[in-house]
Formats: sequence, structure tokens, C-alpha cells
Amino acid sequence: MRWAVALLATVLALAGLAGCGGDGAEPGAPQGATLVLDFVPNAVHSGIYSALAQGYYDDEGVALEVQAPGESTDAPKLLGAGKVEFAILDIHDLGIARERGIDLVGVAPLVQRPLAAVLARADSGVRSPRDLEGREVGVTGLPSDEAVVDSEVEADGGDPAAVKRVTIGFNAVASLAAGKVDAATGFWNAEGVALQRQGVPIRTFKVERFGAPPYPELILTTSRKTLEGDPELVDAVVAATTRGYRFATREPEAALDDLLAANPELDRGEQQAQMKALLPILHPHPFDPAVLGAWADWDLEHGLLQEPLDVQQAFRQVG
Repeated sequence: MRWAVALLATVLALAGLAGCGGDGAEPGAPQGATLVLDFVPNAVHSGIYSALAQGYYDDEGVALEVQAPGESTDAPKLLGAGKVEFAILDIHDLGIARERGIDLVGVAPLVQRPLAAVLARADSGVRSPRDLEGREVGVTGLPSDEAVVDSEVEADGGDPAAVKRVTIGFNAVASLAAGKVDAATGFWNAEGVALQRQGVPIRTFKVERFGAPPYPELILTTSRKTLEGDPELVDAVVAATTRGYRFATREPEAALDDLLAANPELDRGEQQAQMKALLPILHPHPFDPAVLGAWADWDLEHGLLQEPLDVQQAFRQVG
């Protein structure tokens, strides 16, 4: 009798485990995942916050936690170590991480064009990138800034070596507003919009108009391990994020509501202006292999990459 009771208890215990799933999760419970942003939340992330607020990640069975990066956050390393499942990376950082041996894969573009630009004071006499010769141009100190300046000046017929570069960190807005530099590198959707709202007269030279291909600046990225080990999770996050950006382009004010509800410290007027600037390039589209190949060549030419990049390995081709 004791043997029969023990056997019955064992069977019931195993049945309970099977009902809860091997990891103890309730049947149908959403799968947890973490996404690290590239920067503090802003309008470019509106589609992500709309996907959260509208329940699109829930629909796909994903409980997504979105984290803003801290000063010491190294998203590529977090992805490579398996500490997070997803991150938004600048496309150049994705390429550099792969070159350093971190096997990351871009799975969807967040925007369809570069955000990098040279922002020049309109009263400085700079009317085109070649006019930057002999002028002081503020750069953050990142290699990508040097590539932007070189590409724009050279494509416009000037000599990049004649540009006086001043390292100003991430202070383009303050430096230009105070007239400390004639121009500075920055994102036209962020620093460019902020300067316009402050009434600072500027001319914006977008990098894809001067030498660079129309590459997607920000990329939803995962690790090779996650992509191959849990492709259903990756598909679910891509699908929900795509729905979120479709919603944001269709209902931008509602998308701003979702962004601000999650980040009440943001200024609505600032984010409205950013959203207006971004809308033409927020429509979701799959990767364009030809554009990605041209981008990889551009990064190699300008020293951001040291070796040719295998685009097929770096990006999942969808559609």
C-alpha cells in the first residue's frame, strides 16, 4: 500500500510539472525578454513604446522589459554575454562589435535613413560642406563623427584635412547656440531639432546627401545564440515592434502619448518636433541588401571597419 501511495504521489507530481512547463511557468505565460535602448527614450523609440502600450508584445506572447542605457552600459557586450536578448544599436556599433568578435545580428531596421549630419550655423557663412575648410567643427570624439565630416567635405569637392576639428563631446547644441564653433556633428532629428526650437539658425547637411549611402541608422539587434536558439522569440519581437512603428506612423500623437506615459520626464513639444522630423523614415521596411553592402563599403573606406564585413552574416535578410 505504501508503495502504491508513493507511486501515485510521484505520478501526480510529474503531471503537475508537465502542466506548468519544464521551467515552472504557467501554460500560456508570456516569455520574458529585455531590450536595451541606444539612448535615453525619445521619439525615435515611439514605436517600441506603442507596441508595449497597445499590447502588441503581449499578443506575440512576449513580456518585454525596455531599459534605457546607463553611462557604463555596453549593449554589445550585454548581448554577447546573454545578459539581454535585444538592443537597439547604431549600425556602425553593430559592425564594430562583429569585428571585435561579438557575434551579433541585426534583425530589423528602426529607421530607414542615416540620422547623422553636420549642423552649421546659418550665420557662419557655411553654405555647403566644402565651406567647412578652415572652419572649426565640433565633434564628439567618436570615429563615426570623423567619417561623417570626411565624407561630406570630400563629396562636396573640399579637402577634409583643411577642417579644424574641435572635440566638444556631446555638447553640439550648447556649442552651436553659443557660437563656439561654426558647425558640429549631430543627429538631425535630435540636436538639429533642439537648435531649431531654440531659434538658432542652422543649415543641416545630412550625410546621405554627401557621400554616404542611405543606410538605416538604428538597428534592432540580437545575438547569434538567441537567433538560432530561440528564433520564435526573435520573430515575435520583430513582429510586435514592426506593428508598433506602423501604429506610430499612422497615429503619431497617440504614439507620443504612449512614449510620454512611460517617460513622463520628457517634454512633449520637443518630442512632437522630433516626431514630425522622423515620420518620413519611420515606416517599417525590411533590410535592403544592396544598401547594407554599400554601407559596409563606406564604413571600411572611412576607417570605421578594418576588414570587409560579411553583410549576410551581420543582418538577417527578411522579405
